[in-house]
Amino acid sequence: MSQGGHRNGYCSVILDHIISTCGVSKMIISDRDPKFTSEFWTNLYEMLGTKLAFSTAFHAQTHGLAERMIQTMEDILRIFCAYGMEYKDHEGYNHEWVTFQPAVQLAYNTSQHSTTGKAPALIEKAWDFLLPVHHLKENHLTIHLTAKDFHQMWKRACDTASKCISEVK
Repeated sequence: MSQGGHRNGYCSVILDHIISTCGVSKMIISDRDPKFTSEFWTNLYEMLGTKLAFSTAFHAQTHGLAERMIQTMEDILRIFCAYGMEYKDHEGYNHEWVTFQPAVQLAYNTSQHSTTGKAPALIEKAWDFLLPVHHLKENHLTIHLTAKDFHQMWKRACDTASKCISEVK
């Protein structure tokens, strides 16, 4: 893939998964990864009004916070994978752990953190998220098999993700 293709792919990810849900960031703190230091990215962030702040080896606090966050997420995902999160639906289709990564993200973003005493989602959005598990009803009278599969998979994934986060804390 050409360099331009990679750029378009990254732009799509940023638009689809970050800007569309959170808006444009005022500032991004990063190491000196080429995705942030190249002329293309520097210009893009300038057009978006996003300030780029780079951590350095000499600013251990900034670098340490980022590294600690990465380590925490690695630990959570490692435990989640170790649980062998897998689900076979009524049609025999096998859903593997990677399918359930959004459940891990949701569980992490809605769990109370020791440093702030609040969930990241509450801090960012200023309201508590209503989670799918709050609305999924086991005893619904007419449950389509595919809907039931989804319900069972999502509930199991959320429960497992919450357990993983508790183990890391």
